[in-house]
Amino acid sequence: MEIKVLSIGNSFSQDAHRYLHGIAKADGVNMKCVNLFIGGCTLSMHYKNMISDAKEYWLEFNGEVTGFKTTIKEALLSDDWDFITLQQASYQSYSYDTYQPYLQELAKYIRYHAPKSKLLLHQTWAYEQGSERLSSVGYEDQADMFRDLKAAYERAGEDIRADGIIPAGQCLQNLLANGIQKVHRDTFHLDLGVGRYAVGLTWYGFLTRRSIRGNKFNEFDQPISEREIEIACTSAEQALDR
Repeated sequence: MEIKVLSIGNSFSQDAHRYLHGIAKADGVNMKCVNLFIGGCTLSMHYKNMISDAKEYWLEFNGEVTGFKTTIKEALLSDDWDFITLQQASYQSYSYDTYQPYLQELAKYIRYHAPKSKLLLHQTWAYEQGSERLSSVGYEDQADMFRDLKAAYERAGEDIRADGIIPAGQCLQNLLANGIQKVHRDTFHLDLGVGRYAVGLTWYGFLTRRSIRGNKFNEFDQPISEREIEIACTSAEQALDR
């Protein structure tokens, strides 16, 4: 089995992609994972880069930096992608007014240049409870931020007739509920171990519909205990409603 995935994103898709190729490989699946990276990039900035055909995206391949830059169009035309993902920047993710009209135009552009690809939304996640970053976007409770961003992604998915929403943010909420106290490394990006692993499992399970239970991937950037591996798997399965 071979699956090709392109994400037009930022550091949150970078987090999601870090272990994705390795998780797939450990399950005997050849998954080509390409992430277009600009730190903090919003949908409005993606739209501006699309219109100007700006060569501003760092190309990341199978979870690794390459040092090369590309445009959205070049990336779209470079392969026959099975899946293409979009997302809003985390600091605007809870406000649907920031999604449009940019998301609609990006979806049209993607479908024109990659008509056979499935267009997905990557549901991002809430900030750490008690952090300055959480309060800076107007929230006291991180569950409220997640509630609002989840609703925004659901509305976005309906408006662009997305082929699905990858429930990464829900997976992080599940990690917290299941006893993992630290899921961020800096109050907003994923923990290098269990956070990235759980979200990687969620992406893999969503894209392949295969079981994530018992995956043998173990090339982590930060040590993960057997307990954390079990909770990550359970949390991803719960997000996928399995």
